[in-house]
Amino acid sequence: MDYKDYYKILGVDRKASEDEIKRAYRKLALKYHPDRNPNNKPAEEKFKEINEAYQVLSDPQKRARYDQLGDSYTQWQQRGAPGGFNWDEWATYPGGGNVRVEVGDIGDLFGGGLGDFSEFFRRIFGGMPNMGTSIPRSRTTTRTPKPAYEYRTSISLKEAYEGTTRRIEVDGRRFEVKIPAGARSGTKVRMTDAVSTPDGHKGDLIILVDVQDSPGIERKNDDLFNEVKVDLYTAVLGGEVKVPTLSGEVVLKIPPGTQPGQTFRLAGKGMPQIKNPSKRGDQFVRVNVRIPRELTQEQKALFMKLAGKK
Repeated sequence: MDYKDYYKILGVDRKASEDEIKRAYRKLALKYHPDRNPNNKPAEEKFKEINEAYQVLSDPQKRARYDQLGDSYTQWQQRGAPGGFNWDEWATYPGGGNVRVEVGDIGDLFGGGLGDFSEFFRRIFGGMPNMGTSIPRSRTTTRTPKPAYEYRTSISLKEAYEGTTRRIEVDGRRFEVKIPAGARSGTKVRMTDAVSTPDGHKGDLIILVDVQDSPGIERKNDDLFNEVKVDLYTAVLGGEVKVPTLSGEVVLKIPPGTQPGQTFRLAGKGMPQIKNPSKRGDQFVRVNVRIPRELTQEQKALFMKLAGKK
């Protein structure tokens, strides 16, 4: 079995912060997502590898265990000791310190059949052969009434705006998990008593949502921010411009004398409040005035006249 360098897969330093890891994951997941790479097997495998790395490095307990394993593996390489690395020392087995749960194929979460995690992940982090995708979680403490299992899934900003679903299969039962409109990164969707533990009890499955960035749109809480280009003549004389929103294009009236960088508010065009979907944030549109690079002689003469020059 080969060692997998999850930090190298995500392109981050071993001391990378949670935010750095998340940004790297989002960038790579967007690049290699199956929807953007149809019938591209290498991209599909890369996407699976990226998600596996993020499953480990985004979880403090799994990351700590992985770092300890990495140090041990590096020391073994440096020693040049005969024989292979002792993977059995790091493997987890049923009834040990980790609890395992079968959650079906990772493709159910990311919109395509991407197969199981690697042998390395299953062996080190609690997967058992022929179980499908196994997600290990630490055994609960006495303060927790019942064990909970987490799984991360990515959704687009559009899906977060409208609400969406993900298919999850647990203990042979298939569920459609509804992710509510207004979800943001860190939103948790809990499936009560959805999984069975090795000791026969029921536990909750928690879907941890990660909302991907959308090109051209910035989100701050429930408000959205974007930019629209306006030609010089519309900015000076006034007019209309079409502005994209998550609910479709709207027409924004540009008053005469609009200044570069001026911002307009589209009330109610932001994200729905997750606890009160009938209320929405706003969308703020910043005007970027395009200055013409080439002018006709007549246009130049008019500008000269406006400037009071002969």
